[in-house]
Amino acid sequence: MTNVPRLILLCGLPGSGKSTLAKRLERDLPAIRLSPDEWIHDLGVDLFDEPFRAKLEHKFKTLAHDLLRQGQDVVLDFGFWGREERDELRAQARALGASVELRYLAVPFDELVRRLDVRNREGFVVITEQLLTTYTQVFEAPDDAELSGYD
Repeated sequence: MTNVPRLILLCGLPGSGKSTLAKRLERDLPAIRLSPDEWIHDLGVDLFDEPFRAKLEHKFKTLAHDLLRQGQDVVLDFGFWGREERDELRAQARALGASVELRYLAVPFDELVRRLDVRNREGFVVITEQLLTTYTQVFEAPDDAELSGYD
């Protein structure tokens, strides 16, 4: 029996628990965890520098494909707000022979605000309720039909 590599996409808004889950999966599976927010912070780059984030996420996707080819499980802690991006990554990973999981962390808005208030006090990055409201307007939550297309 051969071990099929697994790509795990963590989907959700800020404060939904993606990074906490990613760290647990990294340890428990084990898997390689790629988290743009963490790297951007550690490199001293502005977390809202979208051109830099896009470049970093592109590099992480390329690295994830290389790791999957080598049989390694990978967790991408990106948020994956759009279905098109999720569909593209699923197709690419499956073409490499990997299984693909989408872990959607659906958290009520009020709870996201509460969690972000706590996190904002820690100084990592400040995401206001107003900004979160804007995010909810562009976030494409996966529906049951989409979720059924994953392993």
